[in-house]
Amino acid sequence: MTDLPLAGMRVVELSSFVASPLGGMTLAQLGADVIRVDPIGGGPDIDRWPLAPSGTSLYWAGLNKGKRSVTADLRSPEGRAIVADLITKSGEQGGIVLTNAHPRAGLSYDDLRAARPDLIHMRLLGHRDGRNAVDYTVNAELGFPYLTGPEDHAGPVNHVVPIWDVACGLYLAVGLLAAERHRSRTGEGRRIEVALHDVALATAGNLGLLAEAQLRETPRPRLGNNLFGDFGRDFGTADGERVMVVVLSARHWRDLMAATGLGEVTAAMEAAYGADFRRAGDRYEHREALAGILTPWFGSRTYAEIERDLKETSVLRSRYADIGELARDDAAALRSNPLMSVLDQPGAGPHLAPGLPLVLDERQIPPGLAPVLGEHTDEVLGELLSLSASEVDDLRSRRVVGEGEA
Repeated sequence: MTDLPLAGMRVVELSSFVASPLGGMTLAQLGADVIRVDPIGGGPDIDRWPLAPSGTSLYWAGLNKGKRSVTADLRSPEGRAIVADLITKSGEQGGIVLTNAHPRAGLSYDDLRAARPDLIHMRLLGHRDGRNAVDYTVNAELGFPYLTGPEDHAGPVNHVVPIWDVACGLYLAVGLLAAERHRSRTGEGRRIEVALHDVALATAGNLGLLAEAQLRETPRPRLGNNLFGDFGRDFGTADGERVMVVVLSARHWRDLMAATGLGEVTAAMEAAYGADFRRAGDRYEHREALAGILTPWFGSRTYAEIERDLKETSVLRSRYADIGELARDDAAALRSNPLMSVLDQPGAGPHLAPGLPLVLDERQIPPGLAPVLGEHTDEVLGELLSLSASEVDDLRSRRVVGEGEA
């Protein structure tokens, strides 16, 4: 799709895990030619779980949609020289690297910049001092597992979503685009580094968590499924479901009281407590008392009845679902979302996969296939380095480059 915003941009990606591949895939979905380079045989992500029944990594397929794949012997000087040439000799729109790999001889920023002064080099670190880190270790360092979980639970509770990786991947894409815009105006390259720990720390600061910890004597408690700072929690229904209800404004509260018919009861509570439940802080402070009067209302109704009664209101709510429900009934819930399209991913088989969440000019950009490892080695070396088929065959026979198109 040559009319996408980043059409013509070329990025060489040397990466593993979540953040860096996600950054590259975001650029690819916006139209950039992202060439992922891996060691011959694949890096640590090639067989990472979850797996398809065939054993193909769905993790790999999910984070590499729309890229091209090249494999080379990154331990050999000749293999690294091939990759360096892909970066430095890739035309006006090239000279861009996205990586979380440790620098190798011939592929460091200084080495590449010597060959291409306008180089854009975006590198992800664990900590800014070079120490390794992953989402789980960063989360543990910053204390989030002690804010997560039931109120009466003593130990840490990890989150299943690698949120700092996700945030960091998007920072990588944004930072690289900012550098490319700078280069388009000035002709100057950029060396950019971002640390996973810093992204998590910045997010904690931006949300007020760090300032709260410094300025308040009592640390924030665990809240289970309660919303911090306002009224929100889960309620059981008459048919055994659970629904999350969230109030974030005076209008939400007014609508909830009107729908439940509990306005007079809560007004009496306001008078007794000296509270005003139009205010978020008062709703939060008295959350248990409010939950006590709302629990019977939700518990006496089925989820369908609750939806009926709240349908015309502004109250935020959703039934708790398990992820397997998305695949039931021929994945009807997924098929109804324009974000999703069927991909017949080699090795995995047909399944619904997301495209770009951004909708451009009312157009949903569909997902592209993830490459098979090394699938584009011959194509890329011929296109960018003008190597003939016999020259690529010679490199492959000497294990300088690896897998090619089957």
